[in-house]
Amino acid sequence: MMMWNDKPYHSLDYELKQRFGEKVWRLSLNAGMSCPNRDGRIGTMGCSFCSEGGSGDFAGEAAQTITQQLTAQAALLAGKRNAGKFIAYFQAYTNTYAPVEYLRRVYFEAAAFPGVVGISIATRPDCLPPEVLSLLGELNEHLPVWVELGLQTMHEESAALFRRGYTLPMYEEAVRALRELGIEVITHAILGLPGETTGQILQTMDYLSSQDIQGVKLQLLHVLKNTDLGRQYLSEPFHILTREEYIDLVIRCLEHLRRDIVIHRLTGDGPADLLIAPLWSQRKRDVLNGLHRELKVRQTWQGRLVTANGKTPD
Repeated sequence: MMMWNDKPYHSLDYELKQRFGEKVWRLSLNAGMSCPNRDGRIGTMGCSFCSEGGSGDFAGEAAQTITQQLTAQAALLAGKRNAGKFIAYFQAYTNTYAPVEYLRRVYFEAAAFPGVVGISIATRPDCLPPEVLSLLGELNEHLPVWVELGLQTMHEESAALFRRGYTLPMYEEAVRALRELGIEVITHAILGLPGETTGQILQTMDYLSSQDIQGVKLQLLHVLKNTDLGRQYLSEPFHILTREEYIDLVIRCLEHLRRDIVIHRLTGDGPADLLIAPLWSQRKRDVLNGLHRELKVRQTWQGRLVTANGKTPD
């Protein structure tokens, strides 16, 4: 089995060390933008799982400038060894949904911050008009740009239930346009959406492997307070993945993803003051340790099985 450093998958940490020669840290930003699924252009209620912070609950303060946010977050890492290179991550809400003049200002402000070696921009496929694509292409000539698209699932029925607000062909067109500019694409997928089967989730992984994307974020479904999903769960509880189910599912997803795809995330954090379920996800380090232990067990078993059949592991 192919190994990336000590892991049987292509981890982001490994990829960044290969590119930049050392560990690179991500600094999460809130540029004060909104979302067409909140301001009325598409809808007013947002995706049913999305928090009031626009999935940027751990990002900086929108009242601060980009430089101030980066300075504050870099200071928190000052005690870390080799904390000198950073990815500026525009995380909260839809980070291409603003006048292009404003986007130019905040993007290039982040790019000029000492130690920033790349920009990551979370957005929607339906928020990439030609003038924004042109700006992203220009920025990508200065330093690497990643665009993160929150697809969550390939299944239109599931997407309609959580009010995604755009179609699969829109996602595919966005990927094509970004790749023509040489911009790397990272796709978010949520595991555990209400009603989705394991088979459907693995179909999404196969679909992502067929697309010209360079990274994937696997995200456990978090049920949060003050969201429609949270209210639904409290009135009519639906199945939430157990820790064991999630670990098994993540490993199966990794088996279905293309080997060159960089895995940017294997789970995620739910704000402790907002999290309704699953509460086990608050112990993120334990979850990741359990996942890596299970990967090692399965890797050992598969290696012995293949060797017993007289074949060499690939």
